[in-house]
Amino acid sequence: MFLDRVKIFLHAGDGGDGAATFRREAHVPRGGPDGGDGGRGGSIYLTVDPGETSLRDYRHAHHFKGTPGGRGFGQRMHGKAGHDLTLKVPPGTGIFLDETGELLGDLVTSEQTLMVARGGRGGLGNVHFATSTNQAPRHAQKGEPGEDRWIRLELRLIADIGLVGLPNAGKSTLLAALTAARPKIADYPFTTLEPNLGVLDISDDDLRRPTIADVPGLIEGASSGAGLGHAFLRHVERTRILVHIVDGSDRDPEWSYNVIRDELQAHDPALLAKPILVAYNKMDRVEAADTWPAFEKARRDQGVAAVAISAAAGEGLAELRTRLVAMLPNADEMAEPLDSAGVVVHRIESAGDGFRVEREDGIFVVHGKKIERLAAQTNFETEESAERFQRELARLGIDEELRRHGVEPGDTVRIGNSELEWEPDDWDQR
Repeated sequence: MFLDRVKIFLHAGDGGDGAATFRREAHVPRGGPDGGDGGRGGSIYLTVDPGETSLRDYRHAHHFKGTPGGRGFGQRMHGKAGHDLTLKVPPGTGIFLDETGELLGDLVTSEQTLMVARGGRGGLGNVHFATSTNQAPRHAQKGEPGEDRWIRLELRLIADIGLVGLPNAGKSTLLAALTAARPKIADYPFTTLEPNLGVLDISDDDLRRPTIADVPGLIEGASSGAGLGHAFLRHVERTRILVHIVDGSDRDPEWSYNVIRDELQAHDPALLAKPILVAYNKMDRVEAADTWPAFEKARRDQGVAAVAISAAAGEGLAELRTRLVAMLPNADEMAEPLDSAGVVVHRIESAGDGFRVEREDGIFVVHGKKIERLAAQTNFETEESAERFQRELARLGIDEELRRHGVEPGDTVRIGNSELEWEPDDWDQR
């Protein structure tokens, strides 16, 4: 089964907790803190595997989890880092945040890699928190939770030549005639329900081996989602050349031709800027032979190249092949992918002091990357850790902002995944 659009959930590995331990050795009566740091959690990556042609590996597997980091130990021993998880995708895979549609990356070249979920940082051990006034801190950080998110993968096939046309125009028959591909062929519309790929062998001395994609039939309104719509229009976006196949035995071949042109224009005007060759198919039928002269003249007046063929009978295929070979770039250019580097969106992670307070269903919610991270890394069961967190709230001005919003003793305040009960001088985790 060809699968070109999936949604998957990712949870990167959580960071390991830092240790709150003290040096215990003979003849060292007051050994100081020696708690090691937790290991970082494993991140999740996507990488391009040229051997993959669809997203079928994700048909049933929708949840992926990174390995957590190990806890820190005494004697300043750090926890083991979690193993990264690498998932394979075919060339031409776009990655989007499912919630917002934001583009994370567009992977096209072999072994191109993108981090899609970052593992959590390991918590610091208590050795980092010793000061001149507190030489035996019991505070150590918990590991930072790994990033979790739903992402959407969308495949756009990378092919040198794309075959487009109305249902039953003869695209699959032409693909079979030009290549060794064996798509399902029948004399009724919508025989092809998924793209098929074939390779055109030009000659023994020509190193070019162009790929041809047979895109399922489009109908009027396809650019707005009618019929197979967007599901397959995107597969012609990465082609070098379009072969527009028109069924010459249709009642009105001119109308059929214009319908596809209009849908390509509506989906992406850049598609009509590609080199296009019109293949007037089914010339073995009387109706096509009768209407070909008028159709060919209309294309010639428009400056559009057209050739008459019968894919089923093999007529005109030599001329079609010759024209396609002439339209293709040279071997060096074809060796490079259409999108030479793809797109990987790099973002600088911001953990500034900014925050905002909102009230939702009677609960005060504090949003802010830094304070949410601090809450996730605080062990509220340790009094010293809870006090440090409370001081940080005061330093950032969050407690003052909560009071301005009307917080009262006993009210619930949520910061990240932590729910806390507000007290004037103290915080207790629920």
